[in-house]
This record gives sequence, structure tokens and C-alpha cells, in this order.
Amino acid sequence: MSVDRAAAPRFDLPEPDALTRPYWDAAAEGLLLLRRCGGCGRAHHYPREFCPYCWSENVGWERASGAATLYTWSVVHRNDLPPFGSRVPYVAAVVDLAEGPRMMTEVVECAPDALRVGMGLTVAFRGGEEAGGTAVPVFRPRG
Repeated sequence: MSVDRAAAPRFDLPEPDALTRPYWDAAAEGLLLLRRCGGCGRAHHYPREFCPYCWSENVGWERASGAATLYTWSVVHRNDLPPFGSRVPYVAAVVDLAEGPRMMTEVVECAPDALRVGMGLTVAFRGGEEAGGTAVPVFRPRG
């Protein structure tokens, strides 16, 4: 029995919905968006219909600077889900965005032994044409 790879699910691509569509459309254009609360003024990530701090529904999109600092990371040496297995080892990370929120992501273009807590990072995007136009934010060392 052969496996149809084209029909296999993609675990590395999002399934946008009405709320997150602007986020993924912006990512496809190389822009990182956040949601900011009009009530308390705090930014948050991941996109939600309400503010996770004050519960206000007065939230809107804003363009993020793309600057971040590394909070923590783990080097993944084994992952059986396609297409992650072909990417190992890779760096799964949590970064602090300049605007305040923390974000789970991947650090690219950096040897794992060069990573340091607090190092400056900048957003980059994986995907595009090879992912059907979908792009996912990742981060690389700044400068």
C-alpha cells in the first residue's frame, strides 16, 4: 500500500479562521501582527477576540516591529511528524517581542551553541510558495 504524500496533513501550517486570517495574510507579506487592547493598552499574542488581561473586546490589529529577545529554547533532535523529521535538529523557542508579549517560535540561521538568553532576534518567515502561499514567523539573530 502506497501513501499519498500530497494528501498527508501538514502539521507545520496553520488553519486560518475568520479571526486569524489577517494575521496569516500579513505573514504571507512578511509582516508580523499583534493584537492590542483599546481598554488597557496591552498587546497580546496569540490572536484572540478579547484581551487576556482585562477581558475587553475592544482589541485591534497592529504591526509589530519584528524585534525580540530570546527567553528560552530547546533543541529538538527527533520529531516523527512530517515535515519536522526532515528539519531536525531545530530550535524550538520562546521569545519576548519588543511590544511585550511572549511568542512560541523557532530560531533559524543560528547554531544552537551560539544561543544565549536575552540575545537579540528579528522576525523572518518560513513558507511562501512551497507552502501554498502560507508563511509562518520564525526568528533569526539580529544584525
